Amino acid sequence: MANVEKKVCLPGDLVQKLPEEGVLRLGPGLETREQHVAAVKSGVAHQNKSGSLLWLEGRQKRYIPAEGDVVVGTIVDRYGETFTVDINGPLLALLPQLAFEGATRRNRPNLKSGDLVYARVAAASRDLEPQLSCVDNLGRATVMGPLKDGILVQVTSSQARALLASPPAPVLQALGASLQYEVAVGQNGRVWVCSASPRTTVLVANAISASEFLSPLQIQTLVGRLVAQIQ
Repeated sequence: MANVEKKVCLPGDLVQKLPEEGVLRLGPGLETREQHVAAVKSGVAHQNKSGSLLWLEGRQKRYIPAEGDVVVGTIVDRYGETFTVDINGPLLALLPQLAFEGATRRNRPNLKSGDLVYARVAAASRDLEPQLSCVDNLGRATVMGPLKDGILVQVTSSQARALLASPPAPVLQALGASLQYEVAVGQNGRVWVCSASPRTTVLVANAISASEFLSPLQIQTLVGRLVAQIQ
């Protein structure tokens, strides 16, 4: 399947016809309408290289959950065997206490209100609470699970996708050349940053926040100036 060219869409615009064969997964901002994919908000349409995923990238702050997304969530409460989690969406998400690697009824995470988790959206529906999981389809955590310490940075959805891209985003490459830190990027526009030093953590967070509209050269200059302040 040929990739869709990046184009600006307004609510109601038809993006492309549905494929006759194969499965096309729709991301945030899109819906099916009479054998077509239609935009339900403003943004730029993107499609992955294999043609299996189509999404609309905008600059909205409110996140619309989509199955398969990775998110940084804040624990709100616990009801029975389920955590309720704020993922910056219209509804609180649900995270089963057993949806962690190695979790059992006798050995499960003791999370409290305000704790952070890195999770994937296991199921998403327009009218129901999103379902989260901290393991992949094989039951492995990989990089998911509770996030300890660190600080949160709020970015736009487009910047979050850029930070998750491969090869790494210029700002992450520039920071990694001089500093040691950890980062967890959620497609819900939240970025968790942590390092051994509070000053380094704040520096990384500030660099990420300021980098969205800078060129790679400008990012190198920015990071170099910030690093010089703590050396």
